[in-house]
Amino acid sequence: MNISILYVEDELSLGKIVKESLQRRGFDVTMESDGEKVLPLFKTLRPTVCVLDVMLPNKDGFEVAEEIRAIDPQVPILFLTAKTQTADLVKGFSLGGNDYIRKPFSMEELIVRIDNVLRFREKAPAPPSDHIKIGKFKFYTSRQLLVNGKEEVKLSYKESELLKLLYEHRNGIIDRKTILDLLWGHDSFFNSRNLDVYITRLRVRLKEDDNLQILTIKGIGYRFVLG
Repeated sequence: MNISILYVEDELSLGKIVKESLQRRGFDVTMESDGEKVLPLFKTLRPTVCVLDVMLPNKDGFEVAEEIRAIDPQVPILFLTAKTQTADLVKGFSLGGNDYIRKPFSMEELIVRIDNVLRFREKAPAPPSDHIKIGKFKFYTSRQLLVNGKEEVKLSYKESELLKLLYEHRNGIIDRKTILDLLWGHDSFFNSRNLDVYITRLRVRLKEDDNLQILTIKGIGYRFVLG
């Protein structure tokens, strides 16, 4: 399989090193340094995965990711950044990022993260139809849309993937480590806190149906109960 990477980085010396290192490992890499130019390039290339620096000229990586997600909800997106604030990481995930790598990073770490998000995408089961019925809700997975009657709620990419996982394990138990490995690539403390945030968000999204519950199984994980 030919893996094409759209790599967006405005530190040109670092970008050259990363690009050449990825190419030596067999990846097809296209590099861009200007955030404003990324979306047209994405539409032309349709890459296998996007690796986006957050701090970019003219348009930052978060804005770029949001534009990409609007036209392709499935392509994996990895953010690269020197930022360490929790709010920045949560924002990245809420806009549809699959992983978040802090600078400085090793090439080995970057490649492992790329492999992981691609492996998760390959394993993700295709929905049996255009939507899944969850209690009172219709969940349109490809559009990341949760519908209850006339009310429509647009989910973030991470919310959508988490809800799919919970539904696939409905009325059973899925452990936290499995969720963290699949959605974030590893079960670090920081990612664990992010998972708590997304579980809370989904509980709020589903509160209109009293028969739906996301139960915390202390020390293990979660049970998604469909009454």
